[in-house]
This record gives sequence, structure tokens and C-alpha cells, in this order.
Amino acid sequence: MPVAKADLAARGLLREFRIVAPPVDPSSLAEHLGVLVVPQHMDGDVSGMLLRKDGACVIGVNEAHSFERQRFTVAHELGHLRLHEGRPLILDTDARVNYRNAVSSMATDREEIDANRFAAALLAPEDMVRRAAQSISFHTTDNLVRVLAKQFQLSETAMTYRLMNLGIVSGPAH
Repeated sequence: MPVAKADLAARGLLREFRIVAPPVDPSSLAEHLGVLVVPQHMDGDVSGMLLRKDGACVIGVNEAHSFERQRFTVAHELGHLRLHEGRPLILDTDARVNYRNAVSSMATDREEIDANRFAAALLAPEDMVRRAAQSISFHTTDNLVRVLAKQFQLSETAMTYRLMNLGIVSGPAH
């Protein structure tokens, strides 16, 4: 199976900043890329947004969401930044905005699927996950997911999907 553009872009960003061990800090990466990350009040179903205007970028992230979800949202928005030109949204300005919300988390749109894949590959890089999984003596999928989720600072749900997508576990933990 060919490696997806999103995976290559995430690997490139990790290589660029010489990140070789978890947890990956997406806000720090954003800062190094000159992107301002702003926690703010948003409607409950909106996780975040990417605003691009005149060469400047701002990622807004829902301050009411969990730490792990905010990390994933920042990584997701970095995915849009690295992979997509952005979609216009009619505002008082000519800015381009990408929103992350309930629809994008279901990933029915190609750009959202790409950005989710980028975020997963950035926060839980395949080589790091495989290495970490091999070093853990676990008795259950639940235990493996719990330990890795903590190590990579992801939700257990996100880690379960990542492990399934990498073929490390065959189904959700029970």
C-alpha cells in the first residue's frame, strides 16, 4: 500500500524538528512554524479552526475540550496548513478558514480525512508506536491502549483507531 501524502508530510515535519520520541507537542511545532495557537470559546461542536490571511496563520482551538482533544485539533489544523490551500469562508475579510467540527471528525470530506490522517501520523508516528508497543508487556488490548494513550497524550479512542489502522490490534478495546 503506498504511503499517503498526509503520512509523508507528518514524517517530514517530525524530521524537520528532529522529534524522535513521544509525546509530540503540536502547539510547539505550530509556534516554530510561526503559527499562533489561540485557545478560545467556541460552539460545543467546533473543535478548532485555521485562519490564514496575508501569510499569517492562527489556529483557534476550543478551550472547553479535553487536553488530548485540543492536541489532536492543533495537529489536525497543522495538517490543513501543510496539505491544503484552505477553503474560503465569507467573513468581513477575505480570510480563508478551515473549521474542525462534528462533521469533520466523522471525516466524510477528503481534506478532513487527510488532516485527520496527518494528525494521527504526527502525534502517534508509526515507528514510535510500534517501538512503544513492543516494549510494553500487556495482557489485554485495553491495557496496551491505556498505556500508549498516556505515553502519546492521546485519548484512548484516538489511540485505539491508530493501533487498528496500523494493524497492531484488530478491533476496539472492550
